[in-house]
Amino acid sequence: MSIIDRLSSWRWADRTHPWVRRWGVPLFCVALGLPSVLGSAGESGVAEELALTLALTVPLLWRERRPMLVFALTTAIAVLTAYTGALDSANAGADLARLVALFNVGRFATPGRLLIALAVSLTQLVAWAVGLWGDNQPEFAARPEILILLGTVTVTAVVGLGLATRLVNVVIAALQKEKDQRARLAVAQERARVSKEMHDILGHTLAVMVGLADGAAGLTETEPKRGAETLRTIADSGRGALTELRQLLAVIGDDNDRPHDALHAPQPGLVDLDPLIERVRAAGPSVTLGTDGDVTTLAPGLQLAVYRIVQEALTNTLKYAAADTSSSVRVTVAHGTVHVDVEDTGPRRSPRARRRSTGNGRGLIGMRERAAIYQGQVTAGPNREGGWSVHARLLTTPPSP
Repeated sequence: MSIIDRLSSWRWADRTHPWVRRWGVPLFCVALGLPSVLGSAGESGVAEELALTLALTVPLLWRERRPMLVFALTTAIAVLTAYTGALDSANAGADLARLVALFNVGRFATPGRLLIALAVSLTQLVAWAVGLWGDNQPEFAARPEILILLGTVTVTAVVGLGLATRLVNVVIAALQKEKDQRARLAVAQERARVSKEMHDILGHTLAVMVGLADGAAGLTETEPKRGAETLRTIADSGRGALTELRQLLAVIGDDNDRPHDALHAPQPGLVDLDPLIERVRAAGPSVTLGTDGDVTTLAPGLQLAVYRIVQEALTNTLKYAAADTSSSVRVTVAHGTVHVDVEDTGPRRSPRARRRSTGNGRGLIGMRERAAIYQGQVTAGPNREGGWSVHARLLTTPPSP
């Protein structure tokens, strides 16, 4: 656990149980002053000193809400007892209560009020030290100037500690806010990734299922057996899409809601191109696959990017496929570069009409974003055969930050 996390946990515990610190500090001051109170001569002396100790410590319950008022009360009582001698000068609890009041002025009061409190404390300190000069000065006051120096250092340190505590709280709050913002940003980025994956899965699978359903509708009467096989292929495609969707949706769900024995299938790679192409063939168009170079050495992330680019290109082919449409897929790995080419033969239509239907689609944007991760690019457009061509070029080097 980092220091920031530890401090944040302490702040959380303090905010969860604020009464512990609120009551603990005054009670500690009273306990610290009890030896002096019990050492007072006579019952009347004990009662008087106990009452004065409580008068100095009880206001500390409001030290955070009214820091300046609490400081004024403790200072007034301290001045009164100093001149009347009603309180033993060795009462450590009373001295600590005054320092706690000054500390909270440093934490919560405005700079102007803090300067006033500091000036009052130093003036009171000097007056107390000057009062020690005389014929009846105590033994510890042989060097009053040393006492003034030590007292000044103590008062200044308490004020500085209060200011430092205020600064630390501000820094912790800022860091915690930044940490929360980073967490929300990470969640947003992950959800955006899941959205793209869902688009790829649903777009491709639905295009395949629509093509298969059209074919099955014509086969149910003429060739019932082939129609049944086509319907089973549709069901398998739907089940596969549902499985992938559940896995992707689990990413943005709560970890506590996931079963501990849930199976998480690996992301698809180039070895999954053959099943992908088989599903497209089952929907009607003929598709050929060719590879050059050692595609098995590519990083899993790069394989996923290539797979999704091919999947999106074939989905686009299925959307506009005719009865005689054929398509070819080629993946080439050479000299630190991966080239992906997907071409189909039609149906024939004007290049302008084809560009309007696909060029501004989300699929092409998704392909370009995936290629950009690997410092690559994607070009798409009509080809000489009246169909559509997609070419992607990606680098095999690790993606840039």
